Amino acid sequence: MSFFSYQNLKKILFKLDPETAHTLAGFGLRTIAHCPSLLRRVKDHYFVTHPILQQEIFGRTFQNPVGLGAGFDKNGQYITAMPTIGMGFTEIGTVTPKPQDGNAKPRLFRLIEDQSIQNAMGFNNKGRDYMLERLKKLYFFDYPMGINIGKNKLTSEDDALGDYETLFRAFKEYGDYIVINISSPNTPGLRDLQNETFINAIFKMAKEITSQPVLLKIAPDMEPEDAITLCKTAVDAGAAGIIATNTTIDYSLTEHAKDFGGISGALLTEKSYQLFKALGKELYGKTLLISVGGIDSAEEAYRRIKAGASLVQVYSMLVYRGPALIKEINEGLIQLLQKDGYKHISEAIGADWK
Repeated sequence: MSFFSYQNLKKILFKLDPETAHTLAGFGLRTIAHCPSLLRRVKDHYFVTHPILQQEIFGRTFQNPVGLGAGFDKNGQYITAMPTIGMGFTEIGTVTPKPQDGNAKPRLFRLIEDQSIQNAMGFNNKGRDYMLERLKKLYFFDYPMGINIGKNKLTSEDDALGDYETLFRAFKEYGDYIVINISSPNTPGLRDLQNETFINAIFKMAKEITSQPVLLKIAPDMEPEDAITLCKTAVDAGAAGIIATNTTIDYSLTEHAKDFGGISGALLTEKSYQLFKALGKELYGKTLLISVGGIDSAEEAYRRIKAGASLVQVYSMLVYRGPALIKEINEGLIQLLQKDGYKHISEAIGADWK
């Protein structure tokens, strides 16, 4: 169960096409989830909880603040495995009303020199009905979970609200929060919905349909002042929180990038942090903030927490570091909090602005 065991597995996975490797990793997670003795053993090794890390958010107990970002578990197939590898919560999706295959392959690339991933997946998923069936089987599963929703590729901008309405109605009895995804770069025209008119309309509609917390996820490529204005509009319209950020289309970050799709991982770290910091300065204390984008250490997670994040998410860095990363972040956070004299993580959240 050592860190190096994943490094050995990674040598095999990295010989495979990235999408094939993803599928194989998912098969391993499902296998663990269906073997109780193995599940307990793995969870005992990786899962970290401590009173200093526990938080009550959205009426649920989050045993630690590190969760899985959207995009890995598009169809809700690995939910029961996430606590096993140390995650304090998970976010499934992005799910669309109708099933769709996503963009043409190849559409997932490792930028190994940069410890990053570039994807042009395009919301490939099995759709609303399949996800509902998955969720119905989790009736007794007690674990914080968000549902990330998006419009179908062929749905026009004018009809986009209809897709989101369909999804709000479908999932209003499931999960602990819903995330509006209008920030992926891989669905044509989706980012054009990042405007005040659409934000006001979608949150007005959401409040009429569901009592669940509804959050907005934004792109890292906006100017800070535009992002702040958009997020303030969302909060005023009823958003329960902001997730920052999605992947970037700033291909100048590396000479290894393709000219399409979104980049995540280490290349995104500073860009994501700087935008999150700007948002934290304006919105800390006014709404819940979740930070995601290139978080690869306890120190980076702590930097986001002090900038205002109550929770952080990881995804791409798991490809390079494995589940040991989650354990390292949580154990490191305990040490960093205690070193700074904090009795609870809530004292450190937004410390930069107190």
